[in-house]
Amino acid sequence: MDDVIQERAGVPVLVCDPDGPPIGTTRDALDLIGASFLGAEVVAVPASRLDDDFFSLGTRFAGEVMQKFVNHRLRLAVVGDLSRHLAASSALRALVHESNRADHVWFVPDLDALDERLRALTPPPGPTPGTDEITDSQTG
Repeated sequence: MDDVIQERAGVPVLVCDPDGPPIGTTRDALDLIGASFLGAEVVAVPASRLDDDFFSLGTRFAGEVMQKFVNHRLRLAVVGDLSRHLAASSALRALVHESNRADHVWFVPDLDALDERLRALTPPPGPTPGTDEITDSQTG
């Protein structure tokens, strides 16, 4: 499977192929950001594609990548099992916790969990807030 844009919970998401090229430089991250100009609002990157430096916060690679996504007004979702990395770093555990409380970068175990996060952001169908819904009794 190639990286593909899928609509997930009503949001266009660039879902990256787990077998795609590794992301080991900020240039690699910018390539994903460039691919998202096809209409994605979220880029879902398998954790397995991220170089181990991403999870070693002392390298600052994670911060650089996350900042690139924020600067381009794209959400980044790191998808997959992080348990090995989390067990090795309390700083990473804190980063994941804080990121998941915010709106720009999420760490989720799978695409179903990403869908839940996206649904929580999507307003329910109905009239736009601040507008009045016209009913039959008002029209005549």
